[in-house]
Amino acid sequence: MSSPLRRNSCPSGFPDDPLALLDAHQLAGLLRCSVRHVHRLVRAGHLPQPLRLGTAVRWRRGAINAWLEAGCPESSRAGTLR
Repeated sequence: MSSPLRRNSCPSGFPDDPLALLDAHQLAGLLRCSVRHVHRLVRAGHLPQPLRLGTAVRWRRGAINAWLEAGCPESSRAGTLR
């Protein structure tokens, strides 16, 4: 039996579609840090602002890629996740 293909995922397990939405756990895995550190980066204004979908917090993969390629500049405003 073959395993089902995961939609919008690249071999590393992270969605490679620039419009894909990453949760804090996926973003932490991509950045190789803890989820808690992702939250600290958001509060300090170091990450692009997340999208809020009800209570869900997500980041666009394309925005994260652009942020990484630009050398991880601080975002224009600090935010909170609470």
